[in-house]
Amino acid sequence: MTALDFSDRTDFEDADRGFLAGPPSGTVTGRDGRVVWDFERTAFLAGDCPETVHPSLWRQSQLCARAGLYEVTEGVYQVRGYDLSNMTLIEGERGVVVVDPLVSAETAAAALALYRDRRGDRPVTGVVFTHSHIDHFGGILGVLAPGDGTPVLAPAGFLANSVAENVYAGTAMLRRGMYYSGAAVPPGPTGQVGMGLGFAASEGEPGLVAPTLEITRTGQEETLDGVPFRFQLTPGTEAPSELNFHLPAHRALCTAENATHNLHNILTLRGALVRDARVWSRYLNETLTLFGADSDVLFASHHWPTWGTDRIARFLAEQCQLYGYLHDQTLRLLNQGLTGTEIAERVELPPRLAAAWHTRGYYGSVSHNVKAVYQRYMGWYDGHPSSLWEHPPAASARRYADCMGGVDAVVAKARGYADDGDLRFAAQLLRHAVFADPEHAAARELLAGTFERLAYGAECATWRNCYLMGARELRHGVERTAIASSGLAGALTVEQLFDAIAIRIDGPRAWDLRAVIDWHVTDLDQYHRTTLENGVLVHAPVAPDLFGAGTDAAFTLTREQLVVLLAGRQPEGVTVAGDPTALSALRSVVDRVDPDFPIVTP
Repeated sequence: MTALDFSDRTDFEDADRGFLAGPPSGTVTGRDGRVVWDFERTAFLAGDCPETVHPSLWRQSQLCARAGLYEVTEGVYQVRGYDLSNMTLIEGERGVVVVDPLVSAETAAAALALYRDRRGDRPVTGVVFTHSHIDHFGGILGVLAPGDGTPVLAPAGFLANSVAENVYAGTAMLRRGMYYSGAAVPPGPTGQVGMGLGFAASEGEPGLVAPTLEITRTGQEETLDGVPFRFQLTPGTEAPSELNFHLPAHRALCTAENATHNLHNILTLRGALVRDARVWSRYLNETLTLFGADSDVLFASHHWPTWGTDRIARFLAEQCQLYGYLHDQTLRLLNQGLTGTEIAERVELPPRLAAAWHTRGYYGSVSHNVKAVYQRYMGWYDGHPSSLWEHPPAASARRYADCMGGVDAVVAKARGYADDGDLRFAAQLLRHAVFADPEHAAARELLAGTFERLAYGAECATWRNCYLMGARELRHGVERTAIASSGLAGALTVEQLFDAIAIRIDGPRAWDLRAVIDWHVTDLDQYHRTTLENGVLVHAPVAPDLFGAGTDAAFTLTREQLVVLLAGRQPEGVTVAGDPTALSALRSVVDRVDPDFPIVTP
């Protein structure tokens, strides 16, 4: 096991460098007075590491707990600790360019106010979204009003990718996101200590505005408020749509979320498309080649900057090697016939990489990243024929319990393994016990206690949060998933709106239904046709001269009215030709979205 140098205080010095001002109050609140961000939640991290937290994770959480306004270099500032991510502010000729305005409008507005309190009431003269994740654009309405003419720059594909997850797998991702963020776990030495990437996400109102200009190629140069930017596109890395940029006049490099002070995720535990570790590594090498020698400071949208050209070169090289090593070693071993789980037991980082604090697995982990690389290339099937047609978890659990002499016997065996320190296998056994008999109190409590012990030993913050959330579900039942009112609906295209309905069609209930409906969306001047048949809703554009021909119904309405209509309500002013009950038939087979499903219980 790699020995870590806890006497190295470089990260603490960098995290404190340039500090100008802390938060003026202990909380950030919404319009209704509800607390959306509480700076006091991290106060416990000022103490020594307790036995219930991995020392390396405690160190990382202490670093992430710092909050306030910081000068990165002359004319470049960051507000950190106001949300999961950082907001960067780059001063121009007339005002300030905002980069990545946090998760929600409330924290973004508070961060901008903190900056203005020290640097003057400068107007926002430009915005850059570095990538398509909500913690980098959700707070936009806290820093500018839509349609005010402010230039908003984003990487190619940003708008489609920023809403795609919310359309297709958003409900399941939201529920699993509760687990990996530890959303219901109280902060403290036996509870939530952060996420590795930051402490937590704010709980305010997210929003989205469409970019006014897309960055479409590496080397593209744009000027915002007199400040020259040089961009590098990095699609398929940490996000499907992402970019880095260089500020040549400041000798400053922004690596977005591609290079931060931890090992990131190849596949996040909340769920996502598997990222390409090979491409990620190659883009970081390109970043070093393009900008390394011309940079005195590197900053990102999480964590703290790195100063010095030589240190930047080493940091980028090691981050490049980190993702490249995980990719290449996984491929080497899968080509020897090992499965993802087996490879995860074999792969460990080279000692010099493992000893670098910024490669530690606080957010991602070597174990689940290796499995993700395997999944990207080989899929879910491990090659063993018995895996082709397994029983689902509850049915398998009952059979395992039967083989072992009943649930009581399974629990007794698990207790023995837990007492011997094999918490991993104890948890596997107890999973079977709980799924075989969900009401078995001893099984539930022993599994909850086992999860807690696993959490206390986890260096990875997201593993810790998953374990602690699992323990809470076993003891208290499923806790409601917090859903902010979506400010993203306005960004959905008509195609995405119909996709959102298509994936909620209850196929068996719709087997015998057929409904063909045309839609003229007047404010977009778009014509679409939806066809429900054999349990599938197919949609496509239709020529204007074919509108209404051979259909059950044809609706003429605005996009806003379409959103209301698809949500099950009846807006005024909609024109319909044909049989309006065709829409009722379609609505009747649309599933209700419920994110409050169990995870560690059947």
